[in-house]
Amino acid sequence: MADFDYLAIDTRGNERRGHVAASDLDAARRTLDGRRLYVVRIEPGAPPATTTRPLFGLQLARRRMSGKQLTLFTRQLATLNRVSPLEESLRTITRQTEQEHVRTVVAQVHGGVVEGRRLADAMAREPRSFPPLYRAMVAAGESSGTLPTILDRLAALLERQAEIRGKLITALAYPAILAVVAFGVVAALMIFVVPQVVEQFDTVGQELPFLTRMVMALSAFLAGWWWVLGLIAVGGGVLGWRLLREPAIRLAFDSWLLRLPLLGRLLRDLHAARMARTLGTMVASRLPLLEGLELTAGTIHNRRLRVASDQIVDAIRGGGSLSSAMRRAAVFPPLLTYLAASGETAGRLDEMLERAADYLEREFDRFTATALSLLEPAIIVVMGGIVATIVLSILLPILQLNTLAGQ
Repeated sequence: MADFDYLAIDTRGNERRGHVAASDLDAARRTLDGRRLYVVRIEPGAPPATTTRPLFGLQLARRRMSGKQLTLFTRQLATLNRVSPLEESLRTITRQTEQEHVRTVVAQVHGGVVEGRRLADAMAREPRSFPPLYRAMVAAGESSGTLPTILDRLAALLERQAEIRGKLITALAYPAILAVVAFGVVAALMIFVVPQVVEQFDTVGQELPFLTRMVMALSAFLAGWWWVLGLIAVGGGVLGWRLLREPAIRLAFDSWLLRLPLLGRLLRDLHAARMARTLGTMVASRLPLLEGLELTAGTIHNRRLRVASDQIVDAIRGGGSLSSAMRRAAVFPPLLTYLAASGETAGRLDEMLERAADYLEREFDRFTATALSLLEPAIIVVMGGIVATIVLSILLPILQLNTLAGQ
């Protein structure tokens, strides 16, 4: 398909400029004639650029829509497309969008639809905003004539994923902040407070208690070499990031994560729930199971689970069933495998996958609630124990001096 720039007059006498995709010049003219446009000029062109203007000689990529913005766009399009044509729905969203970069992305999609492209093909002009799985579901909706229904399912899927992501962030935010504050308080005590207090004991001829000497040594080390520890932490983080970019190391690390007693099960169930809900939505959208699995595998971040998903794709391509391939992979929750088998037997795979996702997400909610109820007091107890140790190391010499003075 080639792109052609055109200048035409519509039935109201208004001038229209744009691009049209066609196999050749005659096909482009026929396309414009079908839109009841009188062609004034048409010539080979190029599709609109997808990058912004250079800044200081550097070509910067256009900002993409965030997950929240994509969810809102999908819900708006699903609602508007039920009562108005697709082109008009996109134009309405473009006009009412406040964020400039989102308006630009939607305008690009709208322009592609106006040129005669399918919605999925128009979205492909903005691949950073519309991932392959999203475009595949839109294409399935267009092919089957159920685009509004597919958009509703897509919006529900994105909203559910955003809800789970929000719960995960909420579950980790408070313990993380509490741990950082506790670490900061202890570091301040050891670096600034303890040296000022214990220097008063230098003139005492008596031997200080072991706990006091140990805290003083640790405090002196932290006060003098904190910058070395900082460099080691930064260097270790950078080295770990570089190592995890190696496929073999990342696979081994992700496999180790899944073997951890509690965290491993949480990660496995969370990824499995995401996969089950995404795959269930795609099966319900009448997308071929094999294509749905291939696209769903690309959304899994854990490399071990992604390798298992690729193995499932190969097994199904060879004539196997989804449930038996999951069972052989031996990394997915048994409940997901059982419900997938039940769905295949009853011909209701999409419904069973949705139920599996619901159950796994409820398990995730219960686990995080229980973990939070234990983690928060544990951090407070640990912090209290460290502070109590520091205070005790200061009080012991004072009590010792009082004892000597009383003698």
